[in-house]
Amino acid sequence: MKDKNYKAIIEGILFSMGESVELEKIASVIELDKKKTKALIEEMRKEWDDEGRGVSIMELDGSYQMCTRPEIYEYLIKIAKQPKKRVLTDVLLETLSIIAYKQPVTKMEIEKIRGVSSDHAVNKLVEYNLVCELGRLDAPGRPLLFGTTEEFLRSFGVQSIDELPVLSPVQVEEFKQEAEEEMHVKLDL
Repeated sequence: MKDKNYKAIIEGILFSMGESVELEKIASVIELDKKKTKALIEEMRKEWDDEGRGVSIMELDGSYQMCTRPEIYEYLIKIAKQPKKRVLTDVLLETLSIIAYKQPVTKMEIEKIRGVSSDHAVNKLVEYNLVCELGRLDAPGRPLLFGTTEEFLRSFGVQSIDELPVLSPVQVEEFKQEAEEEMHVKLDL
């Protein structure tokens, strides 16, 4: 293998690990001695400095780690301060509406309604601060109860859960018929 390939391997290792990696481990993986490995890393550090790249390789007590150059920090801070765009997929909206209308509700009740596991959806909604844990149900296993948050009310422009739209009995019947028709189509396949 040529030096350039060794450098690519070292770069890949340092990037993927995200934390410091001991020189001995790097040398062992690329099957070179520590002296040659250290020389390659030092060469990489100099090349990256000369190129003015946004990352550098830092030595930490016999280990190496890829890190962002200090002059880039202000840009990292700007990007980190930008609000993250939350995407509510159909699955998340479905789960959120079940929680909003049935709260307080357990994951098991949500899953019974949806017919599939809802762990990911509930966890995402908690992460987005649209749903929170309200306590535990006084039942075997003491399952967590979930409900909506003030952030949910703000996001959907309502002052309380009581302002959520209510389906008329006619709409409920229409939804039931649609669901039954879908089930028949799926069973016929």
